[in-house]
Amino acid sequence: MSAGRIPLKELASLPSFYFPTPAWDKMHVAFYWDKTGQMELYLLDLADGKPHSGKPHQLSHGEVPRSLRAGFIWSRDGKTIVYAKDQGGNEQHDLYAIDTQTGAVSQLTNTPKAQEIPAEFSPDDQWLVMFSNRDGQMNLYKLRPDGTEVTPLTHFANPVTGGGGWSPDGEWLTFATNETSELKNKDVYIVRKDGTDLRRVLQVKVGSIDTPVKWFPDGKRIAITSDASGVSRPGILNVETGQVRWLGEPGIEESTSGLSENGRWLVALRNQDAVVQPILYDVETGKARSLDLPAGLAVGSEFVLGDSALLVSHMSPTNRNELLLYDIENGKRTVIIPAEYGSIEPDIFVEPKYINYPSVDGLSISAILYTPRDIAPGDELPAVVDVHGGPTGQFFRSFDPFPQFLVDQGFVVLEPNIRGSTGYGVEFRDMNRYDWGGMDLEDVAAGAEYLKGLPFVDSERLAVFGGSYGGYMTLMQVVKKPELWKAAVSWVGISDLVKLYEKSMEHFKYYLRWHMGDPQENKELWQERSALTYAGNTRAKLLLVHGVNDPRCPIEQSRLFRDKLVELGYVEGEDFEYVELSGEGHGSSDIAQKIRTYTLLVDFLKRRL
Repeated sequence: MSAGRIPLKELASLPSFYFPTPAWDKMHVAFYWDKTGQMELYLLDLADGKPHSGKPHQLSHGEVPRSLRAGFIWSRDGKTIVYAKDQGGNEQHDLYAIDTQTGAVSQLTNTPKAQEIPAEFSPDDQWLVMFSNRDGQMNLYKLRPDGTEVTPLTHFANPVTGGGGWSPDGEWLTFATNETSELKNKDVYIVRKDGTDLRRVLQVKVGSIDTPVKWFPDGKRIAITSDASGVSRPGILNVETGQVRWLGEPGIEESTSGLSENGRWLVALRNQDAVVQPILYDVETGKARSLDLPAGLAVGSEFVLGDSALLVSHMSPTNRNELLLYDIENGKRTVIIPAEYGSIEPDIFVEPKYINYPSVDGLSISAILYTPRDIAPGDELPAVVDVHGGPTGQFFRSFDPFPQFLVDQGFVVLEPNIRGSTGYGVEFRDMNRYDWGGMDLEDVAAGAEYLKGLPFVDSERLAVFGGSYGGYMTLMQVVKKPELWKAAVSWVGISDLVKLYEKSMEHFKYYLRWHMGDPQENKELWQERSALTYAGNTRAKLLLVHGVNDPRCPIEQSRLFRDKLVELGYVEGEDFEYVELSGEGHGSSDIAQKIRTYTLLVDFLKRRL
């Protein structure tokens, strides 16, 4: 087989767009794009005969975040975009406003120790709302467009999360939170714009995740998503009666994504077998219609051009992300931001296989398997098991540059959706609750055994890799399954759950309690499921990589494991390698930072396998 045809630096430098968001007039769209080599904010006019029609116009010039963790919102009149910006990846976002005509930028909030995310402008543009933890827990606030008169609208002990924003008459706001003792629970609430008359309007059952998405134009209904049936399912909530009319098919994962301005159409994203496909529902009849798109990952699905088209971001395993206009009437697709490949021939990218393998208890684990083309008889290749973050994350059949590059270098890559992953129903998602580093660990190890059974894989050259929770799982594999792995890479990983909890923001602490229980009541479990406790079992050659400004998995997590290895007599540079990334947090979308990270990871795997 031929190898090494994809230049890593060029692959990591190919332009990518993020958060394509239509203006309220549905004739313009804004998005982040790194076309110049750094992240900037762009505008695109979807109508004909305008100054920038069909051609993106760069609005910002260095004022937006270098790496992205949050999106932005349009004012109703289209004159302003408010975005969140942090410093060096620390996710302590403040709000900034940029004038869409002049590009002038002003800072609206200044809370260096808080995380603030914009939500929506009011219908009269007199207010905007944001989610902020400036008072401890994440709650809902309103403020004037110039940043003054910041007022809390909620005061919950548990996190307040996304919602459908303002009602059409500007009197109400909707959001989700939890007031029960069951942390795996979210209910739908509304509150008046002055913070009064706060009330819960939907709780399908305790333990379900019910979230509002968008108000209908009549102000009486809200498009929602709920997993009370055992899978995520779209629905239409009558606010006054609390009754829900469900859409979709039982047993199939779908989440509400958008609603047409006239309320006729609701679009949901169907997640089935690691493929995400938009489904268009006629609200009156409930009739469903699939969009004619290649199998892959489709996200966004916002209505534009007078509800006549959908704005869809789409990619497949062998095609990079493109922004499409999908005509609802005739199904015609128009590419408005095409994928770029530079000098790389797209046919180099391989089509992965969607496979299943049994875990130790017989549970079927779905996975995406990347293998090089033209494997010669007798070839025995090194292999990598890649573990996603979350744990409530998921690998999709979408374009993933890292495994594509590794395959081009002669590696086999397995991306398993182990128990705890989303996309396979509530029961599967919750299987590793209170069991991090338990049966989920066995699922990853079973993936290694699956690879060892392939005739073209060298069973003595296996590596495990992951970031965030995937980094946690990597370290747990190293110390609990040391015989399996020759090499391992923990990227922004976790080694000590107790210390992680102590350093986390309140809404992150809530997530940890949701998954692993109270750290005091379950102290033995938290310690037993921390890799630091068993660091002396490490046998694999290990690379620890961590951003110094990471707020989700603080750099202390990698430093603790490094220091423990040194204390136990391991030699840095020989038994393990350690790299801290300056100016970076919990991963990065910045091109230069991606190149730096990819280069480190690939160099290590090629040397150690």
